[in-house]
Amino acid sequence: MNVRVVVADDQEIVRTGLAMILDAQPGIEVVGAAPDGRQAVELARRLRPDVCLLDIRMPGIDGIEATRLLAGPGVAEPLAVVVITTFDLDEYVYAALRAGARGFLLKDAGPALLAQAVHAAAAGDALIAPSVTARLIEAFADTGPAGPAVQPVEPLTEREEQVLAAVAGGRTNGEVATELHITLSTVKSHIASLMAKIGARNRVEIAIWAYETRRVRGGFRQRSAESTTTAPDHRPG
Repeated sequence: MNVRVVVADDQEIVRTGLAMILDAQPGIEVVGAAPDGRQAVELARRLRPDVCLLDIRMPGIDGIEATRLLAGPGVAEPLAVVVITTFDLDEYVYAALRAGARGFLLKDAGPALLAQAVHAAAAGDALIAPSVTARLIEAFADTGPAGPAVQPVEPLTEREEQVLAAVAGGRTNGEVATELHITLSTVKSHIASLMAKIGARNRVEIAIWAYETRRVRGGFRQRSAESTTTAPDHRPG
């Protein structure tokens, strides 16, 4: 079945362009488009798409607030949200990720990366470009809300620490499995355990927590010269 997407951007030419690009990708169908955050929230709640692609800067309800309303902690049935922006060093991106967004892309990311991000979000994986988003997570974790970081309800195992570092570095499940020489199902089990121990809802929050607790610092730089992202690995584990 096609991944159903709602697109929101206040610039008509951008909104139309994103919709056309996504509709042209295999397995993706744009089911709605909105010119601002308020209409995006209303449309998403009515249509229940698989993924919402939201611009950060929109009049009225911006992308951050729209993300919080669709995917925030108080949402009973959160939707998958990917935020997009023109700026790769935007102070609002960190807030959007904390609000529940699963990923972040620049508007010049290109059709292939845009499609990968949508498919990943729909599959429950947060595909984040390490060269961009991991840098933002680290930068804004350093200036994030004051106060002690949340501590795990149980100590992390050595393997969980390894998986944590890999996720914070932007690796997909398949890449983590390859790097640590474990099965895909084992990676998923470790990620589920991490989320339970630190109270994270998704991979983005795992990555943010890793930087906030200083468990990972600068890991994305080791990969800056490599491919920014890869498609989620769906091989049986």
